[in-house]
Amino acid sequence: MYKEAIRPVWAEINLSNLDYNIKSIKKKAEGRELIGVIKADAYGHGSVKVAEVLRANGVKTFAIATLQEAVTLRDAGAKEEIICLGLTPDMYADVVVKYDITPVVCNSSNAAAFSEAAKAAGKTIRGLIAVDTGMGRIGYLADDPAAIEDVKKIAALSNFKIKGMFSHMSTADAYDKTYSKLQEEKYNGFYNACTAAGIDIPFRTFANSASIMEIPSVYFDAVRPGIILYGCYPSDEVDVKQLDIKPVMSIKANIVHLKKVGPDFSVGYGRKFISKRDSLIATLAIGYADGYPRPYSPNAKVIVNGVVAPVAGNICMDQCMVDVTDVPDVKVGDEVIIMGTDGKNTISADDIANATGTINYEITCAFGQRLPKVYVK
Repeated sequence: MYKEAIRPVWAEINLSNLDYNIKSIKKKAEGRELIGVIKADAYGHGSVKVAEVLRANGVKTFAIATLQEAVTLRDAGAKEEIICLGLTPDMYADVVVKYDITPVVCNSSNAAAFSEAAKAAGKTIRGLIAVDTGMGRIGYLADDPAAIEDVKKIAALSNFKIKGMFSHMSTADAYDKTYSKLQEEKYNGFYNACTAAGIDIPFRTFANSASIMEIPSVYFDAVRPGIILYGCYPSDEVDVKQLDIKPVMSIKANIVHLKKVGPDFSVGYGRKFISKRDSLIATLAIGYADGYPRPYSPNAKVIVNGVVAPVAGNICMDQCMVDVTDVPDVKVGDEVIIMGTDGKNTISADDIANATGTINYEITCAFGQRLPKVYVK
């Protein structure tokens, strides 16, 4: 362990599983460059530590979503290229230049702001052209002829160089790949239009996690694994046989309090749990402010001493209660698995997500916000 938890609840990050996943993805990507997506504090896993494992596996480029995430990596000593996947307003151009960040752009005036900031600093900055092939988020519309003329203006800037071209899939994790193929066609069409206009696009990246698994035609020069780095599949519609990965995050807690109660005893806000028998109630110091979703309460279970036990009542902001009546020899201090496995029983991020109407991405990100992280090998 690199760091001890300072609360009786923690996110356990298995760096050996992360290393396994990176190697598995590299093999699947058929020699393409990997851009390690470590935005949102590496989906809650800790971007600085995840970057170390990516670095040890030869990954030379990271991707983040905000300037602050990039600055955090630079301050921790990261020398690799860092791509900011979101658009950066002109007012922060000097920050992009100062920290040598690769911006994503989709209009010439924004690129010109970076060029001017770079010129003032005696530097040249490289950026990616963002193309909207069907995500509807950022980027030039792929079929807009005026876009090519604007990219020409970017290509003419003195201190901004076009590194390459970027887009993002919206339904690559679905069974039906029809729309993904349409996006691929639009991406290739925009690239060909740029080339025909004399614009040099030396580098292309498109493939997200689901594309890495199932659409090798969009691997291009570099792939961008995100959720699969952390041992979660992008959806329940992808073919899991395409990639062998292991969960990296587990959530664990110690029992901080036990109480024996009789029948008709209510537990928690709203009295959603009322005991039907003599019961033993355990309290854990984790709640919805730690990422344990309150809507999960009616279905929530944990693993205690090899036994699956139900959460009793509504999850509170900072605590929750568990009915451990059927757990033998339970005592204060016993370790409880909130998400993870004991080798016999498993509660996954997908289990929690499915019970709360969301996706595994949101579950790991939320757990990573406030819980102390313990790194293990």
